[in-house]
Amino acid sequence: MFPKPVADVAPNTYAYEQTPLVKPTGFREYDARWLFEKELNLMGVQALGMGLGALLHEMGVAPELVTGHDYRAYSSSIKLALVTGLMAAGVRVHDIGLALSPMAYFAQFALDVPAVAMVTASHNDNGWTGVKMGAQRPVTFGPEEMGRLKEIVLSGKFRLTDGGSYRFVENLAARYLDDLVAGVKLSRKLKVVCACGNGTAGAFAPNMLERLGCEVVPLDVELDYTFPRYNPNPEDLHMLHAMADKVRATKADVGLGFDGDGDRCGVVDNNGEEIFADKIGVMLARDLAKLYPGATFVVDVKSTGLFATDPELVAHGAKADYWKTGHSYIKRRVTDLKALAGFEKSGHFFFNEPIGRGYDDGLLTAIHILKMLDRNPSKSMADLYAALPKTWGSPTMAPHCDDEKKYDVVAKVTARFARMRADGERLIGQPIRDLVTVNGVRVTVADGTWGLVRASSNKPELVVVVESPASLARMREMFSAVDAVLRENAEVGPYNQTI
Repeated sequence: MFPKPVADVAPNTYAYEQTPLVKPTGFREYDARWLFEKELNLMGVQALGMGLGALLHEMGVAPELVTGHDYRAYSSSIKLALVTGLMAAGVRVHDIGLALSPMAYFAQFALDVPAVAMVTASHNDNGWTGVKMGAQRPVTFGPEEMGRLKEIVLSGKFRLTDGGSYRFVENLAARYLDDLVAGVKLSRKLKVVCACGNGTAGAFAPNMLERLGCEVVPLDVELDYTFPRYNPNPEDLHMLHAMADKVRATKADVGLGFDGDGDRCGVVDNNGEEIFADKIGVMLARDLAKLYPGATFVVDVKSTGLFATDPELVAHGAKADYWKTGHSYIKRRVTDLKALAGFEKSGHFFFNEPIGRGYDDGLLTAIHILKMLDRNPSKSMADLYAALPKTWGSPTMAPHCDDEKKYDVVAKVTARFARMRADGERLIGQPIRDLVTVNGVRVTVADGTWGLVRASSNKPELVVVVESPASLARMREMFSAVDAVLRENAEVGPYNQTI
């Protein structure tokens, strides 16, 4: 028998070495994230593997799985502990080694394997670990699967059996890169800043760009799991500012930044202007709508309203579907609606048939951005950005809120805005026009200015975003108004960044 996991055990003790530690809050809405050693130990990772194996059997999925790990000091050991748990549950494991998350998703197709478990903490600070899982390519687990996995693991009701096996798959990275660049021919010689934040993408992204014929300007591409300058997170202003400085210094055509596991891409234009990912999504949607009139694009609730109102998208019959934030939510929605693409403000972009396989891939996003530039030979990245209708939007801001409290806070904030609307109360001097509550609450006033509050799915934080098509001042007013409602809740802490 394997011991039942516990939520807390003191480190540097006999019990810590004999007891699986798995903090329940690590099971998020669509993947798993823990502080390694404080919230999860290696026996806990084994328990996770056993639980995932049991879930695959319960779902009727063939017990065969691809795994890989990102570049952190402890990721390889976590992956191997996960593998021992999976094998104990009778799972045949295909290990692709050091990898990007999209490389693991690609391997599901290339190796014809149904399930995936990618060990990564993505862009989280050092100390964090996690697993992105799926059993039906190209989608990954959502709340239902994650909830059931949590029940199995925490109850210790595993299904241990013979039949598990392990094999290391050599050269999967080469197959992945070959697949990405196949058939892509750029007529423009583009100078590209390739920023990787010393994360895993540094082993792959520069090579891909060189194979496409780009002049590559490397920025923090050396693998270093201490992340000496900043976390590899192209949504974070520290990384975006570094990219902007390098673009201006080298007179590059574009700056492309990749997160810690390579499933997101951030962009800086040729003037060194940092373009938020939702605006990049609108630019790509404009480009693709010309090739695929009437296309549907799924976008998350944090994203700009331009997907629904941009005159060029409207003229090409494009349809916008605003959906829940989260890579698994958008990925599944893209698949269910057979949408051409999906875009998240965080930089997760999903390209579906015939221009992708439906999963999020930062390197494929980079290719589509370069192809967009190639199809507009007389225009720069700044020109394409300037052609969008003007809106003023904030970065994604994240005030601290404990995992155990954040969903209750969001429910209170949602109820507060609903009461304001029902009572005819004004927000920033205007009537509330619309409330979208598919994921937190997105409140919009008469002139189209909106603010969003939702719970982060992978960190003890809330998420706040504001945008206005009217003015910068109106955007700031909305932030102040939303923040005032948040501050009615003592559980809400300071922001990671603000406007």
